[in-house]
Amino acid sequence: MKNPIYPCLWFDGQAQEAAKFYCSIFPNSKITADNQMVVTFELDGKKFMGLNGGPNFTFNEAVSFVIDCYTQEEIDHYWEKLTSGGGQEGNCGWLKDKYGMSWQVVPTVLPKLLSDPEKSQKVLDAYLKMKKFDIKTLEEV
Repeated sequence: MKNPIYPCLWFDGQAQEAAKFYCSIFPNSKITADNQMVVTFELDGKKFMGLNGGPNFTFNEAVSFVIDCYTQEEIDHYWEKLTSGGGQEGNCGWLKDKYGMSWQVVPTVLPKLLSDPEKSQKVLDAYLKMKKFDIKTLEEV
């Protein structure tokens, strides 16, 4: 495909603020174009568009962005940054940032742990009780 597909996020007047917030959190990120209506930006090299569309629509959990994390430090970093300023912790690695966007901060080791027939139920039971994932706890159950 010559032109990649990318998301357009509808904000109520905070598109530029949100783009700056997200670019401050993810490596290899930058704002690529900006005017009063639309801001385009890259998060870790992936293109996004923010639209100042007004109050008609808001984000909900039907759409979320998944962040695969190799280490606990990565999980801690994204969890802390994305919940700062009024974000909300959810269950099982889910959170909402201060703009209402849903994120899943997930350890890359989780599918492997869940595929181990001897540990999968214990891992599932442990992570269902978690908000932010704790890799060490999941590996030790």
